[in-house]
Amino acid sequence: MRVAITIPTYHQHCYHCHRIYSSFFATSSSRNTTMASTSKSGEFTTIQHKVTFDREIKKSKFIAIAGPISDEKSAMSFLSQVRDPRATHNCWAYKVGEQYRSNDDGEPSGTAGKPIQSAIDSSGIDRVMVVVIRYFGGIKLGTGGLVRAYGGVASECLRNAPRCLVKTKVPMGVEVPFDLLGVLYHQLQSFQAEGIKQDYDTGKDGTTMVTFKVDFDRAEKLEEAVKANCSRELKFFKR
Repeated sequence: MRVAITIPTYHQHCYHCHRIYSSFFATSSSRNTTMASTSKSGEFTTIQHKVTFDREIKKSKFIAIAGPISDEKSAMSFLSQVRDPRATHNCWAYKVGEQYRSNDDGEPSGTAGKPIQSAIDSSGIDRVMVVVIRYFGGIKLGTGGLVRAYGGVASECLRNAPRCLVKTKVPMGVEVPFDLLGVLYHQLQSFQAEGIKQDYDTGKDGTTMVTFKVDFDRAEKLEEAVKANCSRELKFFKR
């Protein structure tokens, strides 16, 4: 079952879905690493926790490990935790909001990282990294065989992963007279706003600035509800 959770809005990256991808590519030939950009959305699907899937293909053992991540730093941290220096290859790909990266780790270019990335793309999952560890068994798989092997175990790993829907929160603010605070706070509670703060240093007598965060898909309705219940026009600010 997919569950829903909410987190603060992102400026570039954030953690724990949509899709897809107006892209540019910048490839580093020395590391066989590919980067690309993707589109923004106010919600995304990710996985709830680390998941593992393994398969033996022509005597080579492939272990796919997927985990939720928030940004490039957490992706590299996840990689350092799960990679096996004794393995023949530790290939990987990740997607975080607008960017993704992939790495072939010594396999022929395009035969490991990109198939893993394709598996992530096809799954519709965001803020996720998949590392596929290979222990060579003595039989070469060829280009097509490698693509099917890496892409296949990554797809199976993600297919088995429990998912959750995440909604970003939009930071907002409104200058409100003291006598309308009760009306505002009633609506903030109704729309489940979080992180509510007041700043009385507005330079205007009898007025305070109230800032808060609300689900991206509730922001417009909240603003309309507040204005409909107030006797004066209020100006909202969004960041």
